[in-house]
This record gives sequence, structure tokens and C-alpha cells, in this order.
Amino acid sequence: MLELHELRAFSRIADLGSISGAARALGLPKSSLSRSLAKLEASVGAALVERSTRHLRLTDAGHLLQRHARRILDDVGEAENAIGGLVGKPRGDLRVSVPFTFAAGPLASMLPGFVLRYPEVRVVLSVSNRQIDLLAEEADIAIRIGPLPDSELIARRLASFSLWPCASPRYLANGPAIEQPTDLLQHRLIAHADRRQRWAFRKAGGALHDIEFEAGTVVPEPDVVRTMLVGHAGIGLLPDFHAEAEIAAGRLLRVLPAFDCSSVDVHALYPSHRSLSAKVRVFIDSLVAHLGRGGPLGSAGDAGAAT
Repeated sequence: MLELHELRAFSRIADLGSISGAARALGLPKSSLSRSLAKLEASVGAALVERSTRHLRLTDAGHLLQRHARRILDDVGEAENAIGGLVGKPRGDLRVSVPFTFAAGPLASMLPGFVLRYPEVRVVLSVSNRQIDLLAEEADIAIRIGPLPDSELIARRLASFSLWPCASPRYLANGPAIEQPTDLLQHRLIAHADRRQRWAFRKAGGALHDIEFEAGTVVPEPDVVRTMLVGHAGIGLLPDFHAEAEIAAGRLLRVLPAFDCSSVDVHALYPSHRSLSAKVRVFIDSLVAHLGRGGPLGSAGDAGAAT
């Protein structure tokens, strides 16, 4: 007979390609997962993996069982989530992957009220700008900023924010005047990616003004960009929620305030094949409500489309 805990162990080994990695992900000793794998192979009467000193590869039987195990575990998880959403309180570990910029800004201001309202939910944040595999890393929700890659995940739009070109008063006082977007090309521009940049500007009811350039400095983290701008290092785009406090304090100025620049969407992602558990649902709803009440990202909205 196939045991659920053995299937769960095998599925994680197959996803991560490593018994050691699966043990770390599940918080279990490596020896326990090795025993579970051996018992499962004995139950099915076939070798499921080929082992070497450095690599682990699934056999044909392993690939076949991986597909079935994933479906079985998904069905069990969906049943647990559906029942929990109907009859249970939000509870348990809630693992959230979130970029640093969002964690330090909008999420930080939402979390205190959330953990007080739902004391049985244990929020576990993973703060990173890298894209993760929700299934492999057991995250319940991933918060993502900007365009979304195609996937089988459900995406719910949380909010949009504007990007503002900003600089310090001292930097602007010592450089050429800026009246049109093309004037920016005479300045030291800070970008988030090491590729040719395109910034688009539009006046209300007016034409689109694009500029293209090679960045003088490349900094992928907006919080570091903010520090550089306050330190008079040039002009860069900041999310409006990062820029507002610095502008109010007089440390930064918004450049070309008569022009609108880019806006970026923020989404919450979760697996499409699972029913929405109570803890995931209340977390997303709380975040949408927080942002909709005038939280740091302004207006919030919903979108149920899968990406």
C-alpha cells in the first residue's frame, strides 16, 4: 500500500532532484527521506531513482509515479483547503515570497493589523527579488511586481503604482535645467537593469515622449536607488510610495511633475490547482483592503485571470 507521507517525500525529492534538498525543504532528517524512498520502491516493486555521487535521476517508473503522486497530493491538499475554508479558522503557517521593496513598504504597514486579527496564522516571509517555484519551495503566495511570465498560477492584481523620476535638490541645482523629457539625457541616469533603457512620459491629454539611453549606473533594488538619489548621485525612477516621504522631507524632488511616467502592477500569485485556503484568502483580502484604503500603493483592484 502507498503511504501518503512516502508519496510526499518522493514528490519533493523528484521536484528538487536531491534527497538532501528535499530533507531541508521538509525539515526532516536525510535518513528519514532515504528510508521513505526505499519503502516506496519496495511497495511499487521498482526503482524510482538512479543515484550517483553527485546526481539523482528519475527512472521511467519514477517519472510515471511523479505524475500520479503530484495529482494525489494536490487532490488531498485541495480537499483539506476546501474543508478548512468552510469550517475552519485561518490558521497554520502562511509562507509568502515577496520582493524587498514591497516587504519594506506596503506589506510592513499591513502586517501588524493582520497578525493581531488572525493570531493563529503564522506568517513566514521569504524576502527575495528572484523568481521562485511555488510548488518546489512550498510557498503559499508570491507577491510579484511588474510583468508576469506565463505560468499555471492564478494572479490576483493587488494594486498599481507609479514610477516617478526623482533627484536631490542639490543635484538638480548643479546640473542643466530639465523642462522636457529629452533634457534628462544631459544627466546621470540610474536604471534598474543593465540593458538599454526606455522611459516613456506623457502629459495629460498630450503626446507620448520617449527617451532611450544607456544607464550611467545600474542598481536593481529601488531602496538602494533611493539612497543614491538622496546622496546626489543622479536621477532615477522610484515607486511613488518610496518617493513620497523623501519628497515631503525635502530630500528629493520629483522631476518633470507635469508628466506621467510608467505605472507597474502588483499581483499575488498562488497555484491554480488548489482551492484557496482560509489563511491565503484572508491574507490576500487584507492586503487588497489595506491598499484600497489608501495604503502605500494607492488604489487596489482584483483580477482572477490565470497567467
